Order: sequence, then structure tokens, then C-alpha cells
Amino acid sequence: MTSAPATTRLSGCIIVMVQPLAKKWDETSGAGGFLIRMSGVEDNPSVEPYRVTDQVGHLLRKAYQRHLAIFQENAVDPSLTSVQFVTLCALRDNGPISQGELVKATAVDQATIRGIIDRLKSKNLIEISRDAHDGRKVIVSLIPAGEAILEQMYPRAYSISEKTMGPLNPAEQVALLYLLRKIADVDTDPNGLAEAG
Repeated sequence: MTSAPATTRLSGCIIVMVQPLAKKWDETSGAGGFLIRMSGVEDNPSVEPYRVTDQVGHLLRKAYQRHLAIFQENAVDPSLTSVQFVTLCALRDNGPISQGELVKATAVDQATIRGIIDRLKSKNLIEISRDAHDGRKVIVSLIPAGEAILEQMYPRAYSISEKTMGPLNPAEQVALLYLLRKIADVDTDPNGLAEAG
């Protein structure tokens, strides 16, 4: 038995959501147990004009901007950016690694990661050295000051995630993370991505 369907119109699509009484996650039924039916798009793509504000890229960007604002409000150091925090976490998880490996670990492009490394080094949170076997390769390492910042940030990082997803109920939060991982796990070239650090 299911509840009555809720219907929403989104730029030429009718999305019908039916939530089962069972709270169990079921991947086969879609996001968080919701059944989603889209109609009108393939049959008649010109039903309504293209609205950029309804598009996934625009909505992801707005959600990310909201997350960045929450991060900056809650960071232990106001000058520490979200992508700098991600870089410090990657160094903690992987140990001393090359700049190229850091690109893969953070999904930040080469040009941007160089700027992030420079800023973290100027804050005395990391150190840079040359690879003993290949002098052309730069090795980036977390140092105690960087580890201390991470220890202070961990409780706040959990709070930042909670605040970012605050408008969502628990089932919606699970669904959102599942869908974002599904999109993010598609093979991408990290050199095609850009972040401001």
C-alpha cells in the first residue's frame, strides 16, 4: 500500500513521486524509494521553453554556493576554503604524495592545485620537497600544523554537512548522497574540473 502520489511539474516534465510505506532503501525503485515518472519530454520537447534555472548544472551550482557559504561561516580559520580543506584531508588519507596524485585524490585540476598548494604552504600547513628518485616530481606532505587544523575542523565539518542538507529529511539526504555519488562516479578527466581555492 502506498500514499497518494505527489505531482510536480518541471519544465515540460511531470514527476510523480510515490513513497512506499516501507522505509527500506530500494535501489531498484529509485531515489529513496520514490518512483519517478517523467512524461512529455520525449513526446514533445518544446512543451515549455528551456529554463536554465530548472537545469541540473544550475541547481548543483546554487547548492554548492550555499554549501561554500556554510563552510566559510563555520571554518576554524576564515581564510581556509573548502577545497583547501579537501586537499588537507587528501594528504592525511594518502600521506606524502606527488602533485599529480593529489590531483586524482581531490578531483581538482593541475593549474588550480598548484595555487592551493602555494596557499597552504604560505599558511605553514604543508611542506613541499623533491622526490628522491625523480627530482622533477614535487612531493606534498602534511605537517603538524596542518594536522592540528584538521583535528579542529572535523567536528565542524560534520556540522557543515548537516547544515548543508538541513532542508532535507533523512530519506532525502540518503537519496541525495546516493545520486550525487552515482553522477560523480562516472569517469571524468580531473583536468577538466576547476575549483577556486
